[in-house]
Amino acid sequence: MNIEYHKRFSPQLGRDMEFKVYGHSGRPCLYFPCQDGRFFDFENFHMVDVCAAPIEEGRLQVFTVDTVDRETWSAKGGNPHDRIVRHEQWYHYVTDELVPEIFWKNAQSNGGKRARGILTFGCSMGAMHSANFFLRRPDLFDANLSLSGLYSARDSFGDYMEPLIYDNSPIDYLSNMPWDHPYIRMYNERRMIFCVGQGAWEDELKASTRQLEQVVRSKGINAWFDYWGYDVSHDWEWWYKQAAYFLPWLI
Repeated sequence: MNIEYHKRFSPQLGRDMEFKVYGHSGRPCLYFPCQDGRFFDFENFHMVDVCAAPIEEGRLQVFTVDTVDRETWSAKGGNPHDRIVRHEQWYHYVTDELVPEIFWKNAQSNGGKRARGILTFGCSMGAMHSANFFLRRPDLFDANLSLSGLYSARDSFGDYMEPLIYDNSPIDYLSNMPWDHPYIRMYNERRMIFCVGQGAWEDELKASTRQLEQVVRSKGINAWFDYWGYDVSHDWEWWYKQAAYFLPWLI
């Protein structure tokens, strides 16, 4: 398997940011790690093994991003405005700095052909990031796989709300999206999957997923919501099985 490590200085964040690339060609995928995770978690937690076949066959090329969660979503004792501003800087690092490099590298790997969009993928907090990036920028991202996510900013920011928090809280901004917003047509031209278990440590995630589903259905947005069994816990062993089940439909 072709594996590349890269480090770039980010003007948005004012520091070096690292990422890895897995695969030599195929559909580009941006993988978001779990809360406080790092770019190498895709490999360290063995999700790369689940994706090994399509990666080695040249059908999937995975880019793994670094997060700043410890300064943003996890820093609950910090100033909420400063935290969400820092998150938005990271958001623009991804969309304005990393995504253009993903498109460029992927095109170079595919004979110069630029992909229509990037698949976003994540588990737990990574599922929230994955969904949020997809929903905010369907011009860049054309598919999403979110496993066991919370889709509201309220878990991290409580009742405090300001425009930047609203812009990063999918349940909130989708609830107020006009039915004729052009993004709704774009969503329906793309593919998105939201899956959650109903076992240990999944109750809050299941409730959030159902709330998101209600909003999505009310807007006429097509998406696949799947609720796995009561033995399915919030853990890697199940995310491996879910990823193996859903990814072929998205690749």
